[in-house]
Amino acid sequence: IISWQDIDYMTKRVSKFSNENRAGIERTLHRISCIRNRQFLINGLTCRVGRAVFGTISIVRDLLESEKSILILGKPGVGKTTIIREIARVLADEMEKRVIIIDTSNEIAGDSDIPHSGIGRARRMQVAKTEFQHQVMIEAVENHMPEVIIIDEIG
Repeated sequence: IISWQDIDYMTKRVSKFSNENRAGIERTLHRISCIRNRQFLINGLTCRVGRAVFGTISIVRDLLESEKSILILGKPGVGKTTIIREIARVLADEMEKRVIIIDTSNEIAGDSDIPHSGIGRARRMQVAKTEFQHQVMIEAVENHMPEVIIIDEIG
């Protein structure tokens, strides 16, 4: 049985929860989501384990080389973000493209100010609030001259 003390212990060790009730664990790809009661107190936590898995894009590498737009769809938890992370790394490191990641929920490169090494030399722009996502996308194009823009969870 999980106690209030257990929940308090955990929430003090993650970053601040966003408006979407999400927080990250510094220097990892893991995400903690909280459940709140009617008084807005946290009464439950869910941990999603993030991974950088090399080689996961072998089935779509030909699409990357075609330089066309790619849309990845799927149910929650099937590995979309893991594939996107590896696509970013391959495009930046192996194909030497200027890659900008618009990381709205900090799932692609982690919650830290220092991006996770799983994205290689791709550059990450964090989005302060979901409603600013389009502004950050425009800023990326105007200021950083990307050859590739990668976006997870378009809002």
